[in-house]
This record gives sequence, C-alpha cells and structure tokens, in this order.
Amino acid sequence: MAALPTERLRIGVLGSGSGTNCEAILQACERGDLPARVVIVISDVADAPILDRARRRGIRAEFIGPSRFKTKLEPELEERVVRWLQEAGVGLVALAGYLRVVKAPLLRAFAGRMLNIHPSLLPAFPGLHSWEQAWNYGVKVTGCTVHFVNEGVDAGPIVLQEAVPVREDDTPATLHQRIHEVEHRLFPAAIKLFAEGRLQLEGRRVRIAKS
Repeated sequence: MAALPTERLRIGVLGSGSGTNCEAILQACERGDLPARVVIVISDVADAPILDRARRRGIRAEFIGPSRFKTKLEPELEERVVRWLQEAGVGLVALAGYLRVVKAPLLRAFAGRMLNIHPSLLPAFPGLHSWEQAWNYGVKVTGCTVHFVNEGVDAGPIVLQEAVPVREDDTPATLHQRIHEVEHRLFPAAIKLFAEGRLQLEGRRVRIAKS
C-alpha cells in the first residue's frame, strides 16, 4: 500500500477547529514515536486555533477560503489545497477535525493517501456531532475510527477502531471528551502504520502487515 519512505513521511494536516488531534500528531512526531513530520497545516477557518499550533512551531500554515459553501469547497479552492500539499511534498493527508466533504481534486491527487479520524464506531453515526448522535440514541458503547477517505461521507475503508463505553452519568460533552482522549492515541498509531508501509488495502478491508 505505502512504500517505506527514504526519509520521514511528510504529513499535511487539514482541520477546521481547535486542532487537538493535530497537536497529538505533532507531539508524536516530536517525541520520535511517529517516523514522520508535519510540513503544512491548512484550515478552512481563518482564525482556527489549529493554524496557531503550526505557526508556533514554524510550520507552514494556510487559510483556504473564503468559500460560498459550508460543507464543501469550490473546485478551484480544493485545487489550491492540492497545489499547496504537493508543493510541500506531502505523502499523507491527515483530516483532523476537517468539516468539509472532500471532493474530486483531493481524492484524485491523494487516493489511498488520506486518513480521517471520526468520533464514532463507523458505520454507526457518520456525519457531524457523532458523539451526540450516539448519546441521544442511547447506545452503551461508542468510540472512534480512523479510516481512509473516499467519495462517501465517513465511508472509507477502516484502519483502526477503539471502543469507548457510555457511562450512566455521561453527558454529550463528557462523552466527547473521553472519545477525544482515545482519538489522540489512535490517530498517530494509524499514521505510524501507514508510515511503516504496513497498511494493505483489499477492497473495503484494510489488512495490517506484521512489523
């Protein structure tokens, strides 16, 4: 699936918010736990804290927009994102709280090289506010999923999942916080597998090769 790189994997991160999953990736790289480095961070929100996390480290940070739409980018804007990522030599795109549906320009340019973190056990509760969907539904267990990105919404082949129990005294906010804590471990772990060339796509199934 992914060949072993001659240098550390170059990651481009796309996000729309606070960037805590981006921070987890950055810290994993800094500790040496992840054989990779983040070379560019892009947001569709001009004042998103995720951009500040990059700037404080001297990492290229770009705002893409403004856009006329809330759920997607115009093709010309997404082509600009592709150009920035390619200029930075990105080998993997990590969607870390990116709230736009990815369209053809990105999907074509980074097919099989784009991972997303989603706060539910897919295929349950795709889309926005998944933790709240799960809490409202009354499930006893939810969790988070790292998956490859395809043309569907939260529909790509699954790489890793981890369950999070729903406690009797949980609120959507407390449940979301505990899911976040798991995400911060799971996303770097999935990226490490990719960086080590251990992910093999077979249709909808992702097989993990032994190290």
